[in-house]
Amino acid sequence: MTLSRLRRHPARAHAREHGQTLVEFALVFPLFLLLVLSVVEFAFAFNGNLAIAFASRDAALVAAEAGSVGTATQANKHLLDCSIVKAVIDDMGAPADATKVSTIEIYKADSNGAYYGGNSALHNIWTYGTPTLCDFPVGIPDFTIPYSITTTGYAENQRCNVLKGCAGLNTTVDTIGVRVNYTYVWKTPLHYFGGLFGAGSGWDFSRSNAMRMEPVL
Repeated sequence: MTLSRLRRHPARAHAREHGQTLVEFALVFPLFLLLVLSVVEFAFAFNGNLAIAFASRDAALVAAEAGSVGTATQANKHLLDCSIVKAVIDDMGAPADATKVSTIEIYKADSNGAYYGGNSALHNIWTYGTPTLCDFPVGIPDFTIPYSITTTGYAENQRCNVLKGCAGLNTTVDTIGVRVNYTYVWKTPLHYFGGLFGAGSGWDFSRSNAMRMEPVL
């Protein structure tokens, strides 16, 4: 079409340009929306990952300061573990979801934070779902945690926090590790394309920290 003919039909030329703009917008908008949703989803997932990293560190500090108990009866109440689990729950603030912490593992660790002597059986695993009443002695407030202990391989009276070592335990001061396992669930409609990202319903995150128990003489 020549310039003179375009001048004769300005409305037709304008309509053609407007139609081209709509086509370009229709092509670009889904990509823009996908980018925005991806940023939002990544932010939620990253927050969840950071939350359990902080929670495991804080809980390991509680474990290091909690010490040990003297008798098997006291150990069977799991009051030290209750305090450790509660520390994890308390640190899982929004937008992270404490109910998505599937398991909390408390284990005997070496100086590198790995299982002590490579023995993964020296651990207690708390699983989300069934509440446990943490019944403390008189003077200490009781509380309930939405977890129950399912694996008992690291009894609370088998933890050593004595500087010169503990008789019968063949160890010096223990290093205690806390591992938090978190199931992240999609927050945006991107979950419909979860298979493309290698995660149909979400991701499983796991973070751990270990600290040496505060020693006593």
